[in-house]
Amino acid sequence: MVNRLCKSSKLHWIMVLPRTSLAAILGPALCLAVFAQTPPPAGAPITLTFEQAMARARTYAAQAYSAEIAAELAHGDRVQARAALLPGVSWFNQFIYTQPNGTPSGVFVSNDGPHVYNNWANVHGDIFAPALRANYRRAIAAEAVARAKADIALRGLIVTVTQNYYGMVSAQRKLGNAQRNLDEAQRFLDITRKQEQGGEVAHADVVKSRIQIEQRQRDLGDAQLALDKAAIGFGVLLFEDYGQPFTLVDDLETGPTLPPLADTETLASKNNPDILAALATVDQQRYERAAARGAMLPTLSFDYFFGINANQYALYDRDHLRNLGSVAQAQLTIPIWTWGAARSKVQQADLRLQQAQRDLTLAQRTLLADLHSFYAEANTASTQVASLKSSMDLSSESLKLTVERYQAGESTVLEVVDAQSTLALARNAYDDGLLRYRMAAANLQTLTGAF
Repeated sequence: MVNRLCKSSKLHWIMVLPRTSLAAILGPALCLAVFAQTPPPAGAPITLTFEQAMARARTYAAQAYSAEIAAELAHGDRVQARAALLPGVSWFNQFIYTQPNGTPSGVFVSNDGPHVYNNWANVHGDIFAPALRANYRRAIAAEAVARAKADIALRGLIVTVTQNYYGMVSAQRKLGNAQRNLDEAQRFLDITRKQEQGGEVAHADVVKSRIQIEQRQRDLGDAQLALDKAAIGFGVLLFEDYGQPFTLVDDLETGPTLPPLADTETLASKNNPDILAALATVDQQRYERAAARGAMLPTLSFDYFFGINANQYALYDRDHLRNLGSVAQAQLTIPIWTWGAARSKVQQADLRLQQAQRDLTLAQRTLLADLHSFYAEANTASTQVASLKSSMDLSSESLKLTVERYQAGESTVLEVVDAQSTLALARNAYDDGLLRYRMAAANLQTLTGAF
C-alpha cells in the first residue's frame, strides 16, 4: 500500500493507492479522499499562579497596552519640548544659479552673481521664550497624567484578572463539590439498597436515593460546563493561541488581610491614580494657560552662522580673499496684533483650568465615597467567610450523623436528602464567600494600591 497524506488548511486528505490496482496506473486521478476536520494541536497543559496570569494579561490585554503606549508617547512629547528649549545645530547647503546679463549680479539684482554657493552651519537658540518653557512644563504634567492613567488601566486589569482567575478557581472548587456530592449520594444509594434487602426500609427510599443521584449528576454536568466556560473566557485573556490547556493554583483561601479603615484612607490619599491624574491635569492646564499668555510676550532668539556664502565654492576667491567665515545675529519678535486669537487662547486655557479643578474636587469626593463603600463590602465579606466555613463543617457533621441515624432506623430518607442538599449548598456558599472577599479586596485595592 502506498499512503499519501495531503494537508490543506485544517482538512487532512488521506489517499490510499494499492500498487496492483487500476488506481496505481492512473496515479492521483483515482483516490479515496477522507476528510477529517481536526482541531489545532494544543500545547502541553501548564499551571499558572495569579502572578503568572497577571504577567500574561499585561502582555495580551489591549487596554493596558494602549495606556502604556500613551504614556510612552507622552514621554516623547516631554523630550521634544525640552529639546525645543536648547540650542539646535543644522547644516545648510545651497546652490543658486542666476542667468547672466553682463553685470556682476546677473538678471536678478538681489543675487551676488550668476553662481552663489551657501554652505554653513547654523546654531539657533531662544534666549527668552516663555511660551516654550510653559510648553515644557505642560509636557511634564501631561506625562504624569498619562502615567497615572496607565496605572488606572493596570489596576482595572488586576480586577479583571482577579475576577477571571478566582472565578475559575471557584468553578474548579464547585466541580469538586459536585463530585463529592455525587459520591455521597452514591454511597447513600448503596446504603438504601442494603437496607431494602434486609427488609428494614421500603423501596421508596431507594427510588428517592436514585432521584438524588440523577440530580447530583446534573449538578456535576453544570459544574463542568461552568468551569469550561470560565477557562475559555480566561484563556482568551492569557494566551495568544486559542485552545491552550491550563490549570490554576488554588490559593482562594489565602487572601490579603484587610487593614484598618484609617490605613486604607492613608493609602488612598497617597496612591490613588485617579487623584494623581486629576492633580496632574490641573498642573497641565496651568502651564497651558501660561503658554497661551507667553505667546503674547516678546521672544528673543539668536543665530550663529559659520561657513561659505560666496560666488565660488572654495575657501579663497580669485583674489585670494577668504570665503570661510562667520556671522552672528539676534532677533526680538514682539507680537502686536493677532485679531484677538491670542487672548481667546488664554480664555480657553482659563476655562480648561476651571474644569480641571472641578474634576479634581469631584474625584476627591468620589474617592471617599467609593473607599467607604468598598471597605464595607470587603469587611462584611471577610467577616462572613468564617461563618460560612463553620456552616459547611456543621453541615458535613449533620450529614454524617443523619446517615448514621438512618442506618439505625432513627431517621427518614427525607432527612438524609435534606442534609445532603444543605451540605451541597453550604460548600458552594463557602466558595462564593471566598470569591466575594477576593473581589471586594481587589476593588478596594484599585483605590489604595496593594496592602
